[in-house]
Amino acid sequence: MEHVKANCHCGAVEIEADFPEGLASAARCDCSFCRRRGAAAVTAIAASLKVLKGAENLSLYTWGTHTAKHYFCKTCGIYTHHQRRSDPRECGVNLGCIQGANPRTHAQTYGEIPWNDGVNHPSDQQ
Repeated sequence: MEHVKANCHCGAVEIEADFPEGLASAARCDCSFCRRRGAAAVTAIAASLKVLKGAENLSLYTWGTHTAKHYFCKTCGIYTHHQRRSDPRECGVNLGCIQGANPRTHAQTYGEIPWNDGVNHPSDQQ
């Protein structure tokens, strides 16, 4: 378990959370929203995620089942984190916002960032 801090580009929003698999859990999703957003997300325990600074500066985007909740900084527009629809007890934290992490060099340590099949998500197969 790693305790990690992250922040948006302008620094208005700072968060922290516990990552059960550390940065090794980074993944991308190809659902209609995530493939446009493009950021890899690292798995965090939702109950551990705390907004340390800038809660009032977070904008929320949700649609469809409204289970997934995507948060963005109102100032710089950076996606910081989201509550997952696949498991609402988990959050995804933007790998690019994590202090000391670099998506470009992530593969050198952890291997290629995998893709999750968000297009065929069970919630959409009714």
